Amino acid sequence: MVEIDLIATLPGTSGSVITSDAPKPLANYSEAMRVGDLVFAAGQLASDFTTGVPANARRGENFPFNGSDIQLQTEFILKNLKLTFEAAGSSLDHVVKAQVFLTNLDHFAAFDQVWKQYFKVPPPRTTIGTTGLLVRDTLVEIDLIGYVPRLGLKHEVIKSGAPRPLANYSEAFTIGDFVFAAGQIASDYKTGVPPEARKHASFPFYGSDIKLQTRYILNNLKQTFEAAGSSLDKVVKAQVFMTDLKNFCGFDEVWKEFFKVPPPRTTVGTSGLLVRDTLVEIDLIATR
Repeated sequence: MVEIDLIATLPGTSGSVITSDAPKPLANYSEAMRVGDLVFAAGQLASDFTTGVPANARRGENFPFNGSDIQLQTEFILKNLKLTFEAAGSSLDHVVKAQVFLTNLDHFAAFDQVWKQYFKVPPPRTTIGTTGLLVRDTLVEIDLIGYVPRLGLKHEVIKSGAPRPLANYSEAFTIGDFVFAAGQIASDYKTGVPPEARKHASFPFYGSDIKLQTRYILNNLKQTFEAAGSSLDKVVKAQVFMTDLKNFCGFDEVWKEFFKVPPPRTTVGTSGLLVRDTLVEIDLIATR
């Protein structure tokens, strides 16, 4: 019925709760926490938690063709997240990891246009479809991790030989001892799902699409982490999003091939991914 995914600190290490002028949630969670140099923000959506989706985050009823609900909601959220990170002594320029949950992937292009305006160097990002969010009529939830800049501490953009995404995000960032990678799917971003990640049309009973896609993604993530001075052996957190959970067994068989000591992992179903016929997206965090 429910899956819960947690990150904690070691005993003796405390986090400070961050509050800003962003709307206060109704549910039992904090706006953000700062632990050392890292800032972990709660996922935010376009609500004032008083009326639902506020007037400045939706088109006016009398002007249905003026503006875009997804763009207004995205802007509302990012303005509030800007307040959150500023209250933590950081900014959106210091975000190192983003996860985005869209109720309708048809909204992605319009969402991404607003995203460009807020990030000069876009952070690694995972974007998936979801069946619903906690406030009626909300279309997107945005979840960010960042850091507090100080002398000698800054993030580095990582590029490897893995395929370049079409959308506005970076392959990976490093900050301190951590590597934050974007979620990866089985696409070359030219043809869609490339031949080496799908069964041959003339041999439909040879091979497995989920195994081929999982292997393709993990080989690309291997390149990403090596370019960052790390490896898959140093992955400390994994999230996996699958369009059909019946594919889990085949996915897990390939996973075993790449991880001697498998990292903590969350695996959930998703309503869709951004490239047609892709079956799984893999999101990893590692140390260096």
